[in-house]
Amino acid sequence: MPTILLLIVSNLFMTVAWYWHLKGGMEKPILLVILISWGIALFEYCLAVPANRIGYAHGWTAGQLKVAQEAIALIIFGGFMVTVLGEPLHWRHFAAFGCIMAAVAFLFVGRN
Repeated sequence: MPTILLLIVSNLFMTVAWYWHLKGGMEKPILLVILISWGIALFEYCLAVPANRIGYAHGWTAGQLKVAQEAIALIIFGGFMVTVLGEPLHWRHFAAFGCIMAAVAFLFVGRN
């Protein structure tokens, strides 16, 4: 459970770090945007690295950690896209999400 919680919070920070400037920050100089994003991403790394270490120490494979992270990232990005950027979700988003969730299921089936 700590792995999932850390991955969720780390993905919140990374989504903000990568996409905050698309809504209301486009007039800022790119170098400033990069520096601000790096500052935000520092918190992401401080959570993602321990999440992966904890998960790996508890028997998750690297593939399982990566696919779980991608599924979490899609959920968080979907919410960010709708609530912050004001973009609608389409059937393609749900189809892509379904494919990622299938990948998660494939990697976790039969896991001890």
